[in-house]
Amino acid sequence: MQTRLKLDPAVVREARSLAAKAGQPIVAMAKTHTTVSVERAVLRLAGLGGADPDGMPWVNRLVDAVREATGLEHGVALPAFDALLTGGYDNLAGLAAAAAEGKAAFRIPAGADARAARAAASAALATGFGRIDANRAHRQRMIEQTSEPGKPWIYLIVATGDIYEDIPQAQAAAREGADIIAVIRSTGQSLLDYVPEGATREGFAGTYATQENFRLMRAALDETSRELGRYIRLTNYASGLCMPEIASLAGLERLDMMLNDCMYGIIFRDINPRRTFIDQRFSRQIHARAGIIINTGEDNYLTTADAVDAAHTVVVSQLMNEFFGKEAGLADSQLGLGHAFEISPAVPDSFLLELAHAQLVRELFPDAPLKYMPPTKHMTGNVFAGYLLDAFFNLAGVMTDQSILLIGMMTEGIHTPFLSDRDLALENVRYVRRAAGRLGQEFRPDPDGFVARRARQVLGESVDLLRKIGSQGLLNAIADGTFGVTKRPADGGRGLDGVVERAEGYYNPASEILEVNQ
Repeated sequence: MQTRLKLDPAVVREARSLAAKAGQPIVAMAKTHTTVSVERAVLRLAGLGGADPDGMPWVNRLVDAVREATGLEHGVALPAFDALLTGGYDNLAGLAAAAAEGKAAFRIPAGADARAARAAASAALATGFGRIDANRAHRQRMIEQTSEPGKPWIYLIVATGDIYEDIPQAQAAAREGADIIAVIRSTGQSLLDYVPEGATREGFAGTYATQENFRLMRAALDETSRELGRYIRLTNYASGLCMPEIASLAGLERLDMMLNDCMYGIIFRDINPRRTFIDQRFSRQIHARAGIIINTGEDNYLTTADAVDAAHTVVVSQLMNEFFGKEAGLADSQLGLGHAFEISPAVPDSFLLELAHAQLVRELFPDAPLKYMPPTKHMTGNVFAGYLLDAFFNLAGVMTDQSILLIGMMTEGIHTPFLSDRDLALENVRYVRRAAGRLGQEFRPDPDGFVARRARQVLGESVDLLRKIGSQGLLNAIADGTFGVTKRPADGGRGLDGVVERAEGYYNPASEILEVNQ
Protein backbone atom coordinates (compact mmCIF):
# COMPACT_ATOMS: atom_id res chain seq x y z
CA MET A 1 0.00 0.00 0.00
CA GLN A 2 1.04 3.64 -0.47
CA THR A 3 2.92 5.09 2.49
CA ARG A 4 1.47 8.24 3.99
CA LEU A 5 3.72 8.67 7.01
CA LYS A 6 7.19 8.73 5.43
CA LEU A 7 8.43 5.98 7.71
CA ASP A 8 12.16 5.31 7.41
CA PRO A 9 12.51 1.80 5.88
CA ALA A 10 15.77 1.29 7.77
CA VAL A 11 14.01 1.90 11.09
CA VAL A 12 11.24 -0.53 10.15
CA ARG A 13 13.81 -3.20 9.21
CA GLU A 14 15.63 -2.64 12.49
CA ALA A 15 12.39 -3.06 14.43
CA ARG A 16 11.71 -6.43 12.80
CA SER A 17 15.30 -7.56 13.29
CA LEU A 18 15.14 -6.67 16.98
CA ALA A 19 11.82 -8.50 17.37
CA ALA A 20 13.39 -11.61 15.85
CA LYS A 21 16.36 -11.34 18.21
CA ALA A 22 13.99 -11.12 21.19
CA GLY A 23 11.87 -14.00 19.95
CA GLN A 24 14.53 -16.56 19.01
CA PRO A 25 15.24 -17.78 22.58
CA ILE A 26 11.49 -18.30 23.09
CA VAL A 27 11.27 -20.39 19.92
CA ALA A 28 14.28 -22.42 21.03
CA MET A 29 12.56 -23.13 24.35
CA ALA A 30 9.33 -24.15 22.59
CA LYS A 31 11.23 -26.55 20.33
CA THR A 32 12.81 -28.34 23.28
CA HIS A 33 9.75 -28.64 25.53
CA THR A 34 6.23 -29.98 25.42
CA THR A 35 3.16 -29.56 27.63
CA VAL A 36 0.25 -31.70 28.75
CA SER A 37 -2.04 -29.73 26.44
CA VAL A 38 0.19 -30.26 23.41
CA GLU A 39 0.13 -33.99 24.10
CA ARG A 40 -3.65 -33.97 24.59
CA ALA A 41 -3.98 -32.14 21.27
CA VAL A 42 -2.01 -34.94 19.59
CA LEU A 43 -4.57 -37.45 20.83
CA ARG A 44 -7.48 -35.26 19.71
CA LEU A 45 -5.95 -35.01 16.24
CA ALA A 46 -5.60 -38.80 16.32
CA GLY A 47 -9.35 -39.08 16.79
CA LEU A 48 -9.77 -39.43 20.55
CA GLY A 49 -12.83 -37.58 21.82
CA GLY A 50 -15.51 -37.98 24.43
CA ALA A 51 -15.37 -37.97 28.20
CA ASP A 52 -15.84 -40.25 31.18
CA PRO A 53 -19.10 -40.29 33.19
CA ASP A 54 -17.83 -37.39 35.31
CA GLY A 55 -17.26 -35.23 32.24
CA MET A 56 -13.46 -35.44 32.25
CA PRO A 57 -12.22 -35.82 28.66
CA TRP A 58 -10.61 -39.12 27.71
CA VAL A 59 -7.56 -37.23 26.41
CA ASN A 60 -6.91 -35.96 29.94
CA ARG A 61 -7.32 -39.42 31.41
CA LEU A 62 -4.96 -41.01 28.91
CA VAL A 63 -2.25 -38.34 29.09
CA ASP A 64 -2.35 -38.41 32.89
CA ALA A 65 -1.99 -42.19 32.91
CA VAL A 66 0.94 -42.12 30.48
CA ARG A 67 2.62 -39.34 32.41
CA GLU A 68 2.35 -41.30 35.65
CA ALA A 69 3.71 -44.48 34.06
CA THR A 70 6.47 -43.26 31.73
CA GLY A 71 6.56 -39.49 31.91
CA LEU A 72 5.88 -37.29 28.88
CA GLU A 73 9.50 -36.61 27.99
CA HIS A 74 9.14 -38.89 24.96
CA GLY A 75 5.63 -37.65 24.12
CA VAL A 76 2.31 -39.42 24.56
CA ALA A 77 2.12 -40.98 21.10
CA LEU A 78 4.77 -43.72 21.48
CA PRO A 79 3.54 -45.23 24.77
CA ALA A 80 -0.14 -44.76 23.89
CA PHE A 81 -0.02 -46.35 20.46
CA ASP A 82 2.29 -49.09 21.69
CA ALA A 83 -0.27 -49.94 24.38
CA LEU A 84 -3.04 -49.79 21.78
CA LEU A 85 -1.24 -52.29 19.53
CA THR A 86 0.01 -54.66 22.21
CA GLY A 87 -2.94 -54.48 24.60
CA GLY A 88 -5.63 -55.60 22.21
CA TYR A 89 -7.77 -52.45 22.52
CA ASP A 90 -10.19 -51.60 19.73
CA ASN A 91 -9.43 -47.89 19.77
CA LEU A 92 -7.93 -45.05 21.81
CA ALA A 93 -11.18 -44.54 23.73
CA GLY A 94 -11.04 -48.14 24.96
CA LEU A 95 -7.43 -47.66 25.97
CA ALA A 96 -8.27 -44.44 27.80
CA ALA A 97 -11.12 -46.10 29.69
CA ALA A 98 -8.81 -48.93 30.78
CA ALA A 99 -6.11 -46.44 31.74
CA ALA A 100 -8.58 -44.50 33.89
CA GLU A 101 -9.27 -47.71 35.81
CA GLY A 102 -5.58 -48.47 36.19
CA LYS A 103 -5.81 -51.50 33.91
CA ALA A 104 -3.54 -50.38 31.06
CA ALA A 105 0.24 -50.76 30.99
CA PHE A 106 2.54 -48.25 29.30
CA ARG A 107 6.21 -48.30 28.32
CA ILE A 108 8.59 -46.55 25.94
CA PRO A 109 8.88 -49.14 23.17
CA ALA A 110 12.07 -49.87 21.27
CA GLY A 111 13.05 -51.55 18.03
CA ALA A 112 10.27 -53.05 15.94
CA ASP A 113 7.66 -52.21 18.58
CA ALA A 114 8.65 -48.55 18.44
CA ARG A 115 8.47 -48.55 14.64
CA ALA A 116 5.01 -50.12 14.76
CA ALA A 117 3.79 -47.53 17.29
CA ARG A 118 5.17 -44.69 15.20
CA ALA A 119 3.47 -46.02 12.07
CA ALA A 120 0.12 -46.37 13.82
CA ALA A 121 0.36 -42.90 15.34
CA SER A 122 1.39 -41.36 12.04
CA ALA A 123 -1.55 -42.97 10.23
CA ALA A 124 -4.02 -41.75 12.85
CA LEU A 125 -2.68 -38.20 12.69
CA ALA A 126 -2.74 -38.25 8.89
CA THR A 127 -6.48 -38.89 9.09
CA GLY A 128 -6.94 -35.96 11.46
CA PHE A 129 -4.97 -33.59 9.28
CA GLY A 130 -6.85 -34.88 6.26
CA ARG A 131 -10.02 -33.62 7.90
CA ILE A 132 -8.44 -30.23 8.61
CA ASP A 133 -7.25 -29.97 5.00
CA ALA A 134 -10.70 -30.89 3.72
CA ASN A 135 -12.24 -28.19 5.92
CA ARG A 136 -9.86 -25.58 4.52
CA ALA A 137 -10.88 -26.55 0.99
CA HIS A 138 -14.55 -26.53 2.02
CA ARG A 139 -14.20 -22.97 3.34
CA GLN A 140 -12.82 -21.82 0.02
CA ARG A 141 -15.66 -23.53 -1.85
CA MET A 142 -18.20 -21.87 0.43
CA ILE A 143 -16.69 -18.45 -0.26
CA GLU A 144 -16.80 -19.10 -4.00
CA GLN A 145 -20.40 -20.33 -3.81
CA THR A 146 -21.56 -17.35 -1.73
CA SER A 147 -19.26 -14.29 -1.78
CA GLU A 148 -16.41 -12.70 0.12
CA PRO A 149 -17.62 -9.68 2.14
CA GLY A 150 -15.87 -6.42 1.42
CA LYS A 151 -13.57 -4.98 4.07
CA PRO A 152 -13.67 -3.80 6.71
CA TRP A 153 -15.33 -6.95 8.00
CA ILE A 154 -17.79 -6.22 10.77
CA TYR A 155 -17.14 -8.32 13.88
CA LEU A 156 -19.84 -8.88 16.48
CA ILE A 157 -19.86 -10.86 19.72
CA VAL A 158 -22.64 -13.16 20.88
CA ALA A 159 -22.53 -15.23 24.05
CA THR A 160 -25.54 -15.98 26.18
CA GLY A 161 -24.05 -19.04 27.85
CA ASP A 162 -26.53 -21.23 25.93
CA ILE A 163 -25.33 -22.33 22.50
CA TYR A 164 -28.94 -22.81 21.40
CA GLU A 165 -29.65 -19.15 22.23
CA ASP A 166 -26.39 -17.99 20.63
CA ILE A 167 -27.31 -19.48 17.26
CA PRO A 168 -30.42 -17.38 16.48
CA GLN A 169 -28.66 -14.26 17.80
CA ALA A 170 -25.68 -14.92 15.55
CA GLN A 171 -27.91 -15.51 12.53
CA ALA A 172 -29.85 -12.30 13.23
CA ALA A 173 -26.59 -10.34 13.54
CA ALA A 174 -25.41 -11.69 10.19
CA ARG A 175 -28.68 -10.65 8.57
CA GLU A 176 -28.13 -7.12 9.93
CA GLY A 177 -24.64 -6.85 8.46
CA ALA A 178 -22.16 -8.71 10.68
CA ASP A 179 -19.45 -10.53 8.71
CA ILE A 180 -17.78 -12.28 11.68
CA ILE A 181 -19.48 -13.85 14.67
CA ALA A 182 -17.39 -14.31 17.81
CA VAL A 183 -18.73 -16.61 20.50
CA ILE A 184 -17.01 -15.30 23.59
CA ARG A 185 -16.05 -17.97 26.11
CA SER A 186 -17.52 -18.50 29.53
CA THR A 187 -15.67 -16.58 32.22
CA GLY A 188 -12.81 -18.63 33.61
CA GLN A 189 -12.64 -21.27 30.87
CA SER A 190 -9.10 -20.24 30.03
CA LEU A 191 -8.10 -21.44 33.51
CA LEU A 192 -9.59 -24.92 33.07
CA ASP A 193 -6.98 -27.55 32.22
CA TYR A 194 -9.51 -29.54 30.20
CA VAL A 195 -11.98 -28.79 27.40
CA PRO A 196 -15.64 -29.38 28.37
CA GLU A 197 -17.51 -31.91 26.30
CA GLY A 198 -20.72 -31.58 24.29
CA ALA A 199 -23.28 -28.84 23.70
CA THR A 200 -23.52 -26.51 26.71
CA ARG A 201 -26.44 -24.41 27.94
CA GLU A 202 -25.00 -22.83 31.09
CA GLY A 203 -22.11 -20.40 30.85
CA PHE A 204 -21.05 -17.29 32.72
CA ALA A 205 -20.82 -14.07 30.66
CA GLY A 206 -20.06 -16.34 27.73
CA THR A 207 -20.52 -19.80 26.24
CA TYR A 208 -18.11 -22.69 26.76
CA ALA A 209 -15.81 -23.49 23.86
CA THR A 210 -16.44 -27.15 23.03
CA GLN A 211 -16.13 -29.19 19.86
CA GLU A 212 -19.87 -29.71 19.68
CA ASN A 213 -20.60 -26.01 20.19
CA PHE A 214 -18.14 -25.25 17.38
CA ARG A 215 -19.91 -27.72 15.11
CA LEU A 216 -23.39 -26.41 15.86
CA MET A 217 -22.52 -22.75 15.28
CA ARG A 218 -20.53 -23.44 12.12
CA ALA A 219 -23.46 -25.39 10.65
CA ALA A 220 -25.88 -22.59 11.51
CA LEU A 221 -23.67 -19.91 9.96
CA ASP A 222 -23.22 -22.02 6.84
CA GLU A 223 -26.99 -22.04 6.50
CA THR A 224 -27.11 -18.26 6.92
CA SER A 225 -24.20 -17.76 4.53
CA ARG A 226 -26.15 -19.55 1.81
CA GLU A 227 -29.27 -17.56 2.65
CA LEU A 228 -27.45 -14.22 2.40
CA GLY A 229 -25.05 -15.11 -0.40
CA ARG A 230 -22.21 -13.90 1.83
CA TYR A 231 -19.74 -16.07 3.77
CA ILE A 232 -20.06 -15.48 7.52
CA ARG A 233 -16.91 -16.22 9.50
CA LEU A 234 -16.85 -17.79 12.95
CA THR A 235 -14.29 -17.10 15.64
CA ASN A 236 -13.53 -18.33 19.15
CA TYR A 237 -10.63 -18.29 21.60
CA ALA A 238 -7.47 -20.43 21.35
CA SER A 239 -5.97 -19.25 24.60
CA GLY A 240 -5.59 -20.43 28.16
CA LEU A 241 -4.38 -23.75 29.50
CA CYS A 242 -5.94 -25.74 26.63
CA MET A 243 -4.76 -23.53 23.76
CA PRO A 244 -3.36 -26.34 21.54
CA GLU A 245 -6.46 -28.49 22.00
CA ILE A 246 -8.89 -25.70 21.18
CA ALA A 247 -6.80 -24.79 18.13
CA SER A 248 -7.02 -28.40 16.98
CA LEU A 249 -10.78 -28.54 17.53
CA ALA A 250 -11.14 -25.29 15.56
CA GLY A 251 -9.36 -26.88 12.62
CA LEU A 252 -11.45 -30.04 12.88
CA GLU A 253 -14.72 -28.04 12.91
CA ARG A 254 -13.79 -25.32 10.35
CA LEU A 255 -13.65 -22.19 12.41
CA ASP A 256 -12.25 -19.23 10.48
CA MET A 257 -10.58 -17.09 13.13
CA MET A 258 -9.20 -17.68 16.60
CA LEU A 259 -8.04 -15.23 19.24
CA ASN A 260 -4.43 -16.23 19.81
CA ASP A 261 -2.07 -13.68 21.34
CA CYS A 262 1.51 -14.26 22.42
CA MET A 263 1.17 -12.60 25.83
CA TYR A 264 -2.53 -12.08 26.66
CA GLY A 265 -2.90 -15.24 28.77
CA ILE A 266 0.29 -14.43 30.65
CA ILE A 267 -0.61 -10.87 31.53
CA PHE A 268 -4.35 -10.99 31.98
CA ARG A 269 -4.95 -14.60 33.12
CA ASP A 270 -1.71 -15.27 35.02
CA ILE A 271 -0.89 -18.36 32.97
CA ASN A 272 2.76 -19.32 33.20
CA PRO A 273 4.84 -17.64 30.46
CA ARG A 274 6.75 -20.79 29.51
CA ARG A 275 3.56 -22.83 29.26
CA THR A 276 1.95 -20.11 27.13
CA PHE A 277 4.77 -19.78 24.60
CA ILE A 278 5.20 -23.54 24.18
CA ASP A 279 1.47 -24.09 23.74
CA GLN A 280 1.20 -21.14 21.41
CA ARG A 281 3.78 -22.28 18.88
CA PHE A 282 1.97 -25.59 18.42
CA SER A 283 -1.44 -23.90 18.23
CA ARG A 284 -0.25 -21.46 15.59
CA GLN A 285 1.15 -24.28 13.50
CA ILE A 286 -2.34 -25.79 13.58
CA HIS A 287 -3.89 -22.45 12.61
CA ALA A 288 -1.44 -22.13 9.73
CA ARG A 289 -2.37 -25.57 8.41
CA ALA A 290 -6.11 -24.93 8.83
CA GLY A 291 -6.07 -21.53 7.10
CA ILE A 292 -7.35 -19.84 10.27
CA ILE A 293 -6.77 -16.12 10.83
CA ILE A 294 -5.48 -15.35 14.31
CA ASN A 295 -6.58 -12.27 16.26
CA THR A 296 -4.04 -10.88 18.71
CA GLY A 297 -4.90 -8.94 21.85
CA GLU A 298 -2.76 -5.82 22.02
CA ASP A 299 -5.92 -3.78 22.64
CA ASN A 300 -6.00 -5.20 26.16
CA TYR A 301 -2.77 -3.45 27.14
CA LEU A 302 -4.53 -0.13 26.73
CA THR A 303 -7.22 -1.08 29.23
CA THR A 304 -4.63 -1.16 32.01
CA ALA A 305 -1.99 1.27 30.68
CA ASP A 306 -2.38 4.77 29.26
CA ALA A 307 -3.15 4.60 25.55
CA VAL A 308 -0.81 7.50 24.71
CA ASP A 309 2.13 6.64 26.94
CA ALA A 310 1.95 2.91 26.15
CA ALA A 311 1.29 3.16 22.41
CA HIS A 312 4.74 1.82 21.60
CA THR A 313 4.16 -1.34 23.68
CA VAL A 314 1.30 -2.19 21.33
CA VAL A 315 3.60 -1.94 18.33
CA VAL A 316 6.30 -4.00 20.05
CA SER A 317 3.79 -6.74 20.86
CA GLN A 318 2.51 -6.69 17.28
CA LEU A 319 6.04 -7.15 15.98
CA MET A 320 6.57 -10.02 18.40
CA ASN A 321 3.27 -11.60 17.37
CA GLU A 322 4.28 -11.25 13.73
CA PHE A 323 7.62 -12.93 14.35
CA PHE A 324 6.16 -15.81 16.36
CA GLY A 325 3.31 -16.21 13.87
CA LYS A 326 5.51 -16.37 10.81
CA GLU A 327 7.98 -18.69 12.51
CA ALA A 328 5.06 -21.05 13.13
CA GLY A 329 4.04 -20.91 9.47
CA LEU A 330 1.31 -18.26 9.40
CA ALA A 331 1.06 -16.12 6.28
CA ASP A 332 0.64 -12.34 6.40
CA SER A 333 -3.00 -12.87 5.43
CA GLN A 334 -3.51 -14.83 8.67
CA LEU A 335 -2.06 -12.21 11.03
CA GLY A 336 -5.05 -10.36 12.45
CA LEU A 337 -2.91 -8.13 14.64
CA GLY A 338 -4.91 -6.18 17.20
CA HIS A 339 -4.98 -2.59 18.38
CA ALA A 340 -7.55 -0.24 19.85
CA PHE A 341 -9.17 3.19 19.93
CA GLU A 342 -8.66 3.82 23.68
CA ILE A 343 -7.28 7.34 24.10
CA SER A 344 -9.34 9.40 26.51
CA PRO A 345 -11.68 11.76 24.63
CA ALA A 346 -10.63 14.45 27.10
CA VAL A 347 -7.07 14.46 25.68
CA PRO A 348 -6.52 17.33 23.21
CA ASP A 349 -6.20 16.10 19.62
CA SER A 350 -7.22 12.61 20.75
CA PHE A 351 -8.69 11.76 17.35
CA LEU A 352 -5.51 12.84 15.56
CA LEU A 353 -3.48 10.67 17.94
CA GLU A 354 -5.77 7.73 17.18
CA LEU A 355 -5.31 8.28 13.46
CA ALA A 356 -1.52 8.40 13.88
CA HIS A 357 -1.46 5.13 15.81
CA ALA A 358 -3.88 3.34 13.47
CA GLN A 359 -2.10 4.51 10.32
CA LEU A 360 1.27 3.51 11.76
CA VAL A 361 0.03 -0.04 12.35
CA ARG A 362 -1.54 -0.16 8.90
CA GLU A 363 1.73 0.82 7.23
CA LEU A 364 3.91 -1.47 9.35
CA PHE A 365 1.74 -4.48 8.43
CA PRO A 366 0.31 -3.67 5.00
CA ASP A 367 -0.78 -7.22 4.16
CA ALA A 368 -2.20 -8.19 7.55
CA PRO A 369 -5.97 -8.27 8.23
CA LEU A 370 -5.72 -5.85 11.16
CA LYS A 371 -8.35 -6.07 13.89
CA TYR A 372 -9.32 -2.68 15.33
CA MET A 373 -11.03 -2.64 18.71
CA PRO A 374 -13.55 -0.01 19.89
CA PRO A 375 -13.37 2.26 22.93
CA THR A 376 -14.32 0.54 26.17
CA LYS A 377 -12.27 2.11 28.97
CA HIS A 378 -13.86 5.52 28.54
CA MET A 379 -17.44 4.40 27.98
CA THR A 380 -19.75 5.69 30.72
CA GLY A 381 -23.45 5.75 31.44
CA ASN A 382 -23.83 8.57 28.90
CA VAL A 383 -25.05 6.45 26.00
CA PHE A 384 -25.20 9.44 23.63
CA ALA A 385 -21.53 10.27 24.16
CA GLY A 386 -20.72 6.57 23.84
CA TYR A 387 -22.54 6.30 20.53
CA LEU A 388 -20.63 9.32 19.23
CA LEU A 389 -17.33 7.89 20.43
CA ASP A 390 -18.08 4.64 18.60
CA ALA A 391 -18.80 6.63 15.44
CA PHE A 392 -15.38 8.29 15.73
CA PHE A 393 -13.86 4.82 16.12
CA ASN A 394 -15.65 3.61 12.98
CA LEU A 395 -14.46 6.71 11.13
CA ALA A 396 -10.84 6.12 12.17
CA GLY A 397 -11.21 2.53 11.02
CA VAL A 398 -12.33 3.38 7.49
CA MET A 399 -9.86 6.29 7.17
CA THR A 400 -6.89 4.05 7.94
CA ASP A 401 -8.06 0.96 6.03
CA GLN A 402 -8.49 -1.37 8.98
CA SER A 403 -9.53 -4.88 7.99
CA ILE A 404 -11.74 -5.97 10.90
CA LEU A 405 -13.90 -3.65 13.01
CA LEU A 406 -15.20 -5.03 16.26
CA ILE A 407 -18.27 -2.88 16.67
CA GLY A 408 -18.60 -0.79 19.80
CA MET A 409 -21.88 -0.58 21.70
CA MET A 410 -22.97 2.42 23.72
CA THR A 411 -24.21 0.38 26.70
CA GLU A 412 -21.22 -1.93 27.11
CA GLY A 413 -19.98 0.24 29.98
CA ILE A 414 -23.26 -0.37 31.84
CA HIS A 415 -24.46 -3.91 31.11
CA THR A 416 -24.24 -6.69 28.58
CA PRO A 417 -25.75 -4.99 25.53
CA PHE A 418 -29.26 -5.96 24.50
CA LEU A 419 -30.05 -7.09 20.97
CA SER A 420 -31.50 -3.65 20.28
CA ASP A 421 -28.19 -2.04 21.32
CA ARG A 422 -26.31 -4.33 18.95
CA ASP A 423 -28.70 -3.40 16.17
CA LEU A 424 -28.00 0.31 16.76
CA ALA A 425 -24.26 -0.40 16.77
CA LEU A 426 -24.53 -2.16 13.42
CA GLU A 427 -26.52 0.79 12.07
CA ASN A 428 -23.74 3.12 13.23
CA VAL A 429 -20.97 1.25 11.44
CA ARG A 430 -23.10 0.72 8.32
CA TYR A 431 -23.66 4.47 8.08
CA VAL A 432 -19.99 5.36 8.51
CA ARG A 433 -18.86 2.69 6.06
CA ARG A 434 -21.42 3.81 3.50
CA ALA A 435 -20.77 7.55 3.95
CA ALA A 436 -16.98 7.49 4.29
CA GLY A 437 -15.84 4.11 3.00
CA ARG A 438 -13.48 5.69 0.46
CA LEU A 439 -12.16 8.38 2.76
CA GLY A 440 -8.95 6.43 3.24
CA GLN A 441 -8.11 7.00 -0.42
CA GLU A 442 -8.20 10.75 0.23
CA PHE A 443 -6.42 10.73 3.60
CA ARG A 444 -3.00 12.32 3.11
CA PRO A 445 -1.47 13.58 6.35
CA ASP A 446 1.20 16.26 6.05
CA PRO A 447 4.57 14.41 6.09
CA ASP A 448 5.81 16.94 8.64
CA GLY A 449 2.50 17.41 10.42
CA PHE A 450 1.15 16.21 13.75
CA VAL A 451 -0.07 12.77 12.63
CA ALA A 452 3.12 11.75 10.79
CA ARG A 453 5.41 13.05 13.52
CA ARG A 454 3.48 11.22 16.21
CA ALA A 455 3.61 7.96 14.23
CA ARG A 456 7.37 8.24 13.77
CA GLN A 457 7.77 9.01 17.48
CA VAL A 458 5.88 5.84 18.45
CA LEU A 459 7.95 3.77 16.02
CA GLY A 460 11.16 5.19 17.47
CA GLU A 461 10.02 4.39 21.02
CA SER A 462 9.17 0.87 19.87
CA VAL A 463 12.69 0.35 18.55
CA ASP A 464 14.16 1.61 21.82
CA LEU A 465 12.01 -0.82 23.81
CA LEU A 466 12.89 -3.72 21.51
CA ARG A 467 16.58 -3.02 22.07
CA LYS A 468 15.99 -3.19 25.81
CA ILE A 469 14.01 -6.44 25.49
CA GLY A 470 16.72 -7.95 23.32
CA SER A 471 19.36 -7.25 25.96
CA GLN A 472 17.35 -8.41 28.99
CA GLY A 473 15.26 -11.16 27.41
CA LEU A 474 11.53 -11.26 26.69
CA LEU A 475 10.69 -13.35 29.76
CA ASN A 476 12.45 -10.82 31.98
CA ALA A 477 10.66 -7.95 30.24
CA ILE A 478 7.31 -9.59 30.95
CA ALA A 479 8.34 -10.14 34.55
CA ASP A 480 9.15 -6.42 34.84
CA GLY A 481 5.65 -5.36 33.76
CA THR A 482 6.65 -4.01 30.35
CA PHE A 483 3.31 -4.93 28.79
CA GLY A 484 0.01 -3.89 30.34
CA VAL A 485 1.80 -2.84 33.56
CA THR A 486 1.21 -6.27 35.19
CA LYS A 487 4.33 -8.20 36.27
CA ARG A 488 4.43 -11.94 35.48
CA PRO A 489 7.60 -13.89 36.43
CA ALA A 490 8.74 -16.75 34.20
CA ASP A 491 8.38 -19.35 36.96
CA GLY A 492 5.04 -18.09 38.30
CA GLY A 493 1.45 -18.41 37.23
CA ARG A 494 -0.80 -21.32 36.40
CA GLY A 495 0.21 -24.34 34.38
CA LEU A 496 3.98 -24.53 34.92
CA ASP A 497 3.58 -28.06 36.29
CA GLY A 498 2.32 -29.07 32.85
CA VAL A 499 5.60 -28.14 31.12
CA VAL A 500 7.98 -31.00 30.27
CA GLU A 501 11.46 -30.88 28.77
CA ARG A 502 11.77 -33.22 25.80
CA ALA A 503 14.10 -36.18 26.03
CA GLU A 504 16.26 -37.50 23.21
CA GLY A 505 13.92 -39.53 21.04
CA TYR A 506 10.85 -37.40 21.79
CA TYR A 507 8.16 -38.19 19.24
CA ASN A 508 5.22 -36.01 18.25
CA PRO A 509 3.60 -37.15 14.98
CA ALA A 510 1.63 -33.91 14.69
CA SER A 511 4.76 -31.80 14.89
CA GLU A 512 6.47 -33.99 12.31
CA ILE A 513 3.61 -33.37 9.87
CA LEU A 514 3.45 -29.65 10.64
CA GLU A 515 7.18 -28.99 10.47
CA VAL A 516 7.50 -30.76 7.11
CA ASN A 517 4.71 -28.66 5.61
CA GLN A 518 5.76 -25.37 7.19
